[in-house]
Amino acid sequence: MARTLAFIVLLIPGLMAAGGIILIRDTIFGKLIEPIPFLWLQLLVGIIFFGVGLSFFAGFLLHRDRKNGKVQARFKKKKEL
Repeated sequence: MARTLAFIVLLIPGLMAAGGIILIRDTIFGKLIEPIPFLWLQLLVGIIFFGVGLSFFAGFLLHRDRKNGKVQARFKKKKEL
């Protein structure tokens, strides 16, 4: 059950990042997607989708690896004084 939930949690930002890549690709080739009126806005939305999806995915992996003690010393949380 926990693995299924983790898969779903990672699937949503993964699809969001993939959608961002598709929007960026379509902007480069000059193909405008219907609900977005301008190419520059499509590029901006694609960059935001990709950035949010990738950062969530990376943060999730970093959190999991910190919990399991599998990170280098520079990525470990600093102890509070």
